Amino acid sequence: MKKLFALSLALMLTLSLAACGDSDKKSEGVMTHAEYVAAELNSQVTVETYVQAKQSWWENQATLYTQDKEGAYFIYNMPCTEEEYAKLVPGTKIKVTGYKAEWSGEVEIIDVESFEIQSGSYIAEAFDATSLLGTDDLIKHQNEFVSFKGMTVEAADDSGAAFLYNWDGSGEDGSDLYFNVSLNGQTYSFVVESYLCDNTTEVYAAVKNLKVGDVVDMEGFLYWYNGANPHITSITVK
Repeated sequence: MKKLFALSLALMLTLSLAACGDSDKKSEGVMTHAEYVAAELNSQVTVETYVQAKQSWWENQATLYTQDKEGAYFIYNMPCTEEEYAKLVPGTKIKVTGYKAEWSGEVEIIDVESFEIQSGSYIAEAFDATSLLGTDDLIKHQNEFVSFKGMTVEAADDSGAAFLYNWDGSGEDGSDLYFNVSLNGQTYSFVVESYLCDNTTEVYAAVKNLKVGDVVDMEGFLYWYNGANPHITSITVK
């Protein structure tokens, strides 16, 4: 009886692993992440990827942070009904056909011609990108869910404020929050993107409570705008 149970358990495990493998396998005509990276700008691309976060939905268009086990894809203004958008919860697998584009260094998929929800689910763990700050290797993880650890909050402007509403201080509560953090003598600008994390979220409140000199751990998406411009989704003062 024990032997029969063990054999059944082994068969169940084998089938489970096979199912996982099938869900990760690319469909015919779908690019690997390496193929996507190598594709020419303005060329048509087809990817299978998993929703990690939703930035916005407006006028039947959705902007998404997505990722598979190979890398990430930022999908901008994808035609999508409000009902479809509600189904795109984190982990949802989608197949997307659109065009590869670049805007101020940010590589993304635009002019989406079609998308479909598929079976399968995947939530990426944060990749620790702390040691890659200031290196040429950081961009290889563009749009991925990443973490930065042990960084020190610096003044955001000459007034000594720990954050600014908008990059130049021209905003108000509800605007993007910009703040500076440093590591090994180098300072970097990070942002809480208000479409992604608005002023009702924990991370928005936490950044507003930062003090210069605080040491923080952070997670977010490695967006790019004339250089690394991480969109932070959580922050913890150590």
